[in-house]
Amino acid sequence: MTYENLDEKLVNALLADGRASLRSLAEELGVSVTTVSNHLKDLESSGVIEGYTPVVNYDAVGYDVTAVVQLKVEGNAIGEVTESLRDAKQMVSVYEVTGDHDIVAIGKFRDTDDMNRQIKELLHDVNVKESNTSVVLNTVSEHEQFPLDVE
Repeated sequence: MTYENLDEKLVNALLADGRASLRSLAEELGVSVTTVSNHLKDLESSGVIEGYTPVVNYDAVGYDVTAVVQLKVEGNAIGEVTESLRDAKQMVSVYEVTGDHDIVAIGKFRDTDDMNRQIKELLHDVNVKESNTSVVLNTVSEHEQFPLDVE
């Protein structure tokens, strides 16, 4: 029984199969179920693993339009605008960034009318100085995670 790099190996096993049972993880890693359970609890409590959630194919449920929204905002209002975006139902990612814009958000919409409605709501915010929206033509990669390096 070896514990070297066990946490990394456990994370990688879960990345490969997030629904794996404790027993199958223990067998794969060559440790006891109790060891896997304890390490998993530690990874969750330390924030390395933040939760378990399905990956939804939004196209399959009718959200056919993906848009990248870039915003310039009043300097002291970035936090307020990002919170507003985070709370917006259809924004799946929100980032504070460097460069020409202050915020980049990724949204999923049923159609361009739905997207247009949401973006117009954003522009009513007095803290938003400028917006630039790009509609995604083809999704090449999304929701990807990568395995941790195990030395």
